[in-house]
Amino acid sequence: MQLAHSRAVITGGVSGLGFAVAQHLVAQGAKVALLDVNDEKGAAAVAELGESNARYFRTDVTDEAGVVSTLEQAREFLSGLNVAVNCAGILGAGRVLGKEAAMPLSQFQSTVMVNLVGSFNVAKAAASLMQHNEANDAGERGVIVNTASVAAFEGQIGQAAYSASKGGVVGMTLPMARELARFGIRVMTVAPGVFWTPMVDGMPDSVQQSLAASIPFPSRLGKPAEFADLVAYILGNTYLNGETIRLDGATRLAPK
Repeated sequence: MQLAHSRAVITGGVSGLGFAVAQHLVAQGAKVALLDVNDEKGAAAVAELGESNARYFRTDVTDEAGVVSTLEQAREFLSGLNVAVNCAGILGAGRVLGKEAAMPLSQFQSTVMVNLVGSFNVAKAAASLMQHNEANDAGERGVIVNTASVAAFEGQIGQAAYSASKGGVVGMTLPMARELARFGIRVMTVAPGVFWTPMVDGMPDSVQQSLAASIPFPSRLGKPAEFADLVAYILGNTYLNGETIRLDGATRLAPK
């Protein structure tokens, strides 16, 4: 797929990794719909990208009917829909057995709902629209890119909920790609390591330095632009399908 022809919905699109993807795609001539829950950042993102290139839609990714409606509105704004990038997510950090009590089941459920169920919800709604697209010369009608995490493979203490949610994203990638192949829709997942995001920005300098030192090479945190570069490459390489790509500087998370 040529990036200039991309008509993309991006969840978590007004900050961090999602906004970096939006910036990259718009710079290449694409149009984007930013799905998020932060109205202030949404307005700022659209102002930066340009109202003709981007529009913000307040969206709860766990709301089935709401997502269907939003994607239909997004398709109308974009004059088509052939890309869906899932970047919305929450940390949901907490020990199974905390100092005072076991983790409330609601905390586990909410993490899985946003990170896993939300990703599936957007992906299936996007695929439902993409299946009707006219195929390009490669027979392609759309691309779905999900975001997992290296925690899907080496979850740390306190990441049981988060790791389970991201492991689910990895697990659904291949079967979804196999199913949607007959429509010419590809499904890929990126599993980033530790990246500069608003969440990391709020950490103490000592913690940030410790995280950077744990990464073999390059010994620094990942840049959102590097994540966006990989997403763009996935969109452009039609033979990438049904796979999860780690983007982590060869890091492997320690137990804690």
